Amino acid sequence: MKPKLIIGNKNYSSWSLRPWLLMKEAGIEFDEHLILLDTPTTKKEITAFSEAGRVPILQLGDTTVWDSLAIAETVAERWPEKKLWPEDADERAHARAISAEMHSGFPYLRDCMPMNCRAMGRLIEIPDELGEDIDRIIAIWSECHKHYGDRGGWLFGTFSVADAMYAPVVVRLRTYGINLPVSAGYYPHRLLESKAMQEWLAAAECETEVIEADEKGQ
Repeated sequence: MKPKLIIGNKNYSSWSLRPWLLMKEAGIEFDEHLILLDTPTTKKEITAFSEAGRVPILQLGDTTVWDSLAIAETVAERWPEKKLWPEDADERAHARAISAEMHSGFPYLRDCMPMNCRAMGRLIEIPDELGEDIDRIIAIWSECHKHYGDRGGWLFGTFSVADAMYAPVVVRLRTYGINLPVSAGYYPHRLLESKAMQEWLAAAECETEVIEADEKGQ
């Protein structure tokens, strides 16, 4: 039985993008079930799969896993041959640290710059707190490029969970026209060249639903 991944709108659901991209890029086949967010039936539809009431959700036979990072860890464990964490222990610790930081941090980035794949060139105000979040992202990507950039364009050379965790940030920075220094620009280029990422963006472009709260900027 193939895994089933329950996700939200591809245009808006940053948390859904993470495990979807992880499994697609790793070549793991799965069935996809999309639930439209912000509708009168959304909660009922999601809780039919998980009482946590949020997407994404991964079903592996009789096992249900929710939360993007928990799903990523489970996928990496169930498919060890995909090597979704760096093999070197120190590099793996680094990848886990920045993945967890993305999972729990950057509140101003999330609030001020919601993911909106269809939008381009949106202009928003950048308060100091948002600027600090962006600066931290730049520092993380630049550090990864400094240490692992000679191995390929992904954060740790080859694709890993860390890339899936930061994929929505690349979309956000593109949507709101944030300029990056050269040292932090390699990873976004690599991500946007991914066939899996292009598939997600094409599907998001075809969606017609609008969630007003996530339509920020002009």
